[in-house]
Amino acid sequence: MSASSNDFILTLNAGSSSIKFAVYAAGADSSDPEFRAKGQVEGIGTRPHFIARGLGGQVLSESWWESVADGEGHSRAFKQIWNWLDDFADGGQIMAVGHRVAHGGEQYSRPVRITAEILRALTGLIPLVPLHQPNNLAAIRAVATDHPALPQVACFDTAFHRGRPKVTEQFGLPRALLERGVKRYGFHGLSYEYIVEKLREVAPEAADERVVVAHLGSGCSMTAIKGGRSVDTSMSFSALDGVPMGTRPGLLDPGVILFLMREDGLDVEALEQLLYKQSGLLGLSGISNDLRALHRSDDPRAAEAIDFFVYRVGQTLGALASSIGGLDVLVFTAGVGENDADIRERVCAGGAWLGIEIDADINIGVDVGQGLRISPEGRRPAVWVIPTDEERMIARHTLRVIRNA
Repeated sequence: MSASSNDFILTLNAGSSSIKFAVYAAGADSSDPEFRAKGQVEGIGTRPHFIARGLGGQVLSESWWESVADGEGHSRAFKQIWNWLDDFADGGQIMAVGHRVAHGGEQYSRPVRITAEILRALTGLIPLVPLHQPNNLAAIRAVATDHPALPQVACFDTAFHRGRPKVTEQFGLPRALLERGVKRYGFHGLSYEYIVEKLREVAPEAADERVVVAHLGSGCSMTAIKGGRSVDTSMSFSALDGVPMGTRPGLLDPGVILFLMREDGLDVEALEQLLYKQSGLLGLSGISNDLRALHRSDDPRAAEAIDFFVYRVGQTLGALASSIGGLDVLVFTAGVGENDADIRERVCAGGAWLGIEIDADINIGVDVGQGLRISPEGRRPAVWVIPTDEERMIARHTLRVIRNA
């Protein structure tokens, strides 16, 4: 399928209470869609709030409405997005919708155009990611209901990690569980894939070396990459494992779960709430899941939570470097990685044994733009701060799939 100069790609990233979206101009000849606008609907299930922003961040449209019946929130949110798109497109048309889908399972290692059969297969993966996959699929169904002829593409957060050495995917559990799909999948793949492509632009010599990317945000993970491919990653079967996060614990002895079930009588729902919503920085500090608030706080629990976060990031960095036989490049990305100079400095100081050194003035004093090297020129490992752009990665994949259809 070819694109005209007024065709657009819409990307959707649907969560339980929000839908993030972005609009890209496809262009007739370009292989890289051009960003035009982005926004979100938040508060789905309570009082939904829609906002769209343009190229410079200016507000293009904003509105609120009352909550609708359970099960209809995503559909109503999509209708609001589409109503705005009709005006924004100004005679152009949406040629396809690209979706972030949490899990592609064993079957899907690359983006695919969604069919009824594929939707059924993705529905079957809900037990693997029960808090994420249903929301992703709700957005797909909402688009299909209102615009059944519009092509939709699923872009999987697990796909980048497919093809890793088998030893990095296994747990020490009975093989029957491995054969049922109980394995280390890894997530944030769209972010890592974008960072690899961006490295090829800003530091071509580094893109195929031994790289560790620290995706540090509200959700956190880290991945070891060699030759542009994932070798090992901190998140595993679920998005709970690895580095501690805003409200998730990261690495946890499974004996803790057995203890809470046996001694406190916690059931699945209570454990799910504890692990996804009440742990991590919020649980440790008792103050906030936001590192910015913890930095501002004088409460010693805030400092302890930050110390724990830095310690575990550093520990994971060492483990991942060992999986690729050393470290040539360290990349910080996502909300914390891109904006928290103190966390970057502390992690790098702890990684001095790996040869890591940064320029403190560059680290704290300059907007990272499209990518900023914060280590001294010629120093190895090189340390970069590169903003991630998962929406652009989804738009790229969507355009490629549609044009090759």
